[in-house]
Amino acid sequence: MANGEAKAICRNHRYMKILKMIGGRLMAIWAMLSFMLSFLVIFIPAMMTWLIPDPKGQGIFIAIARLWMRIWLPLVGCPLKVKGKEHFQKGHTYIVTCNHNSLMDVPISCPFIPGPNKTIAKSSFVKVPLFGVYYMKGSVIVNRNSEESRRRSYDKMKAVLKKGMHMSVYPEGTRNRTNEPLKKFHDGAFRLATETGTAIIPAVIFNTRKVLPAGKGLFFSPHRLEMHFLAPVETANKTTDQLRDEVFRIMTDHYKGNSL
Repeated sequence: MANGEAKAICRNHRYMKILKMIGGRLMAIWAMLSFMLSFLVIFIPAMMTWLIPDPKGQGIFIAIARLWMRIWLPLVGCPLKVKGKEHFQKGHTYIVTCNHNSLMDVPISCPFIPGPNKTIAKSSFVKVPLFGVYYMKGSVIVNRNSEESRRRSYDKMKAVLKKGMHMSVYPEGTRNRTNEPLKKFHDGAFRLATETGTAIIPAVIFNTRKVLPAGKGLFFSPHRLEMHFLAPVETANKTTDQLRDEVFRIMTDHYKGNSL
């Protein structure tokens, strides 16, 4: 290959990277604007569910959130396919464990879990105007720096299950920025499961890391998403460690075998 041709290829490659970065920045602005505007549309109906006792109120809240995401996700080029909803048996309550690769996991996990549910969430988002109130309705809030807050949140999660609602948990704790399919799991979700006798439904989310890549700042790359609910894992005769390791293996194997 001539030296001039090599330089031209490198130059074209640089131009493509610049165009991709500009496109990603513009998509990020569109994603944020469309998210905020559509949020304002659903905010009042969602807040009215505070007046309805749970689990009915939470069920309506989740239905509104699901409708919101069914509109917003296609607007930003991220259609979502959900598999395995048949694993949720009517009249049964589950702890749903989701992998966590990106902030994009948050708006798709709880809305697409069948039935009323709440997630465990950090307290910092509560300070965001308007969204903080919405966030509180859908979550059990915890301040990770406070032992007392962690203890209270654990009791609240038990109360959620007792009311017949599912609990959604990210057992990795924070976003997975490693090259491994999953980070090491914390014990909380599995201790909750063994103490309450609640089965776990593993949920594996695909491609959210491609949409919001770590370390790129203001950047959004449209991509199709999938969320797979797997068969329930029962807790009978299992320790917290055994249950944690079993769910970790199941989710890791499914992630490796079905990566898109």
